[in-house]
Amino acid sequence: MTALVRPYRLAPGARVAVVAPSGPVAEERLEAGLDILRGWDLDPVVAPHVRDRHGELGYLAGADADRAADLQNAWCDPSVAAVLCARGGYGVQRIVDLLDWEAMRAAGPKVFVGFSDPTVLHQAFAARLGLVTLYGPAAAGADFIKNARTQEHLRATLFDPESVRTIHAAPTGGALVPERARGVTLGGCLSLLTSDLGTPHAPAGARGGLLMIEDVGELAYRVDRMLTQLLRSGWLDGVAGIALGSWAGCGPYERLRPVFVDRIGGLGVPVVEEFGFGHGEGALTIPLGVAAELDADTGTLTLDEPALR
Repeated sequence: MTALVRPYRLAPGARVAVVAPSGPVAEERLEAGLDILRGWDLDPVVAPHVRDRHGELGYLAGADADRAADLQNAWCDPSVAAVLCARGGYGVQRIVDLLDWEAMRAAGPKVFVGFSDPTVLHQAFAARLGLVTLYGPAAAGADFIKNARTQEHLRATLFDPESVRTIHAAPTGGALVPERARGVTLGGCLSLLTSDLGTPHAPAGARGGLLMIEDVGELAYRVDRMLTQLLRSGWLDGVAGIALGSWAGCGPYERLRPVFVDRIGGLGVPVVEEFGFGHGEGALTIPLGVAAELDADTGTLTLDEPALR
């Protein structure tokens, strides 16, 4: 794996577009998130269909074509410096093949932020645009609105990326398997990584990578099943190291830990547990597509270069 192209950092006054490629967005959370962005001296604009809800499939934020058009138009707008997802949920897999990737590549590099369901977009942006992206909080997400740690880590990554070249795991984090490893970061939400296998935008595997994975609402046996699928498919062959993020709603962690020990503890690579990114409270922003060192003993991810130029 090789490091990808880093977009430019944001400056005060930058215009950022908020899109909803997945599930419907709560109006009060959207407004609260926009207020935070304005407080950072950004100029947030809401894509036309962010407030839509699909007439028959209520788990979608409007029609597939509209959600795809919002994302593509925002990305191709030369006045927009960054595209932020309003939330996760479900729906990206329905639109990723509707996007004009040639037009988006021609628009040049810019910042993309999202997590959970947008894992599919992170993989597509890497495969089609060769671009570093930020696995970070949703602009209308509850954690982003309420948690100062989440807000500050994203703000620092966007405006002052040198200050967060070393990302420290949460206080509860530590080595599941010790030692250090170097590689290029990739990953996201575990269930989306497994459901994306075999699609045109998914990486062939994690060889040479530092795999960052997390999930929400998946019981231990389901996590086992997904990790086993990655193992059986050969997708984890040659992975350099693994960082485990949050597992909110997945049951007590003491039930998950034996699954991780059993499924990935024997790969012979360093593994950090409870790193603190994803769906949990106070989630960190993790750049994907950057060369870095993962130190399981100190619970740190140190980027070779700042995530943004």
